[in-house]
Amino acid sequence: MKNTSKLVSALALAAMTSTPALAGPDEDQLWVNDEIQMVTEVAAPAHMENIDTLYSGWRYRSNETQAIQMDDFENPGFVGVENAMVSWAKVEGDAGESCQSCHGDVESLKGVRAVYPRWNEAAGEVRTLEMQVNDCRVTRMSAEEWGYTSGPMANMLALISSVSRGMPVNVAIDGPAQATWEHGKELYYMRTGQLELSCANCHEDSVGLMVRADHLSQGQINGFPTYRLKNTKLNTVHARFKGCVRDTRAQTYKPGSAEFIALELYVASRGNGLSVEGPSVRN
Repeated sequence: MKNTSKLVSALALAAMTSTPALAGPDEDQLWVNDEIQMVTEVAAPAHMENIDTLYSGWRYRSNETQAIQMDDFENPGFVGVENAMVSWAKVEGDAGESCQSCHGDVESLKGVRAVYPRWNEAAGEVRTLEMQVNDCRVTRMSAEEWGYTSGPMANMLALISSVSRGMPVNVAIDGPAQATWEHGKELYYMRTGQLELSCANCHEDSVGLMVRADHLSQGQINGFPTYRLKNTKLNTVHARFKGCVRDTRAQTYKPGSAEFIALELYVASRGNGLSVEGPSVRN
């Protein structure tokens, strides 16, 4: 069994390194609805160590996939946005409140997606947007929590993200959030699983290569939640993390775990300066 695992690992790495590198991201520019200009290329933030220029994952997709995201009418992620609009106005829970009761129009949350995850002073922890949504549901509405990667949660994240599209990601990593960020960085570079791969092995060392018919990008998460054509639904960040860890043949963490929260903070900060794109469209 041990020798078999070593052989599988060797074959996987050989497949990644033997495939010729492509030209990298294309030169296309992203405008949504011919109105919202997205920054898909920007100088890397100072805390980045191994990448000089950031590229949105959109730049690594085929022309056909890119075109779907450029038109909200064509983007299937907007079915989730429309469903979330119903949830936004729906009174749930014993408090007789809805999202709309406190926040009014969803446009009031413009800019929120761009700064999450973030340190919550009152709670004394780094919170993801999912955590904040559930806190509102429980504390303000006296309603049940949504599942961390559930359809209703993904839809609501898509709605909140949609009003921030075009704004630069600006996740803070200093002060009390720094320890969580450092933990996330450690996880990003830690080799794991039978294939002994880290996030960095794919999204730094192998950017531009083709693996399983997919063009490896920098793994930016500025487009989440993202509608994946592969599984025909909106996918949240932690659901994607779980899939990536599973692909290394490792025991994965749970969505909403301290490990994935830390990893999300670190990975989100790697995209500082790129535009919020969610809901985006990817393979």
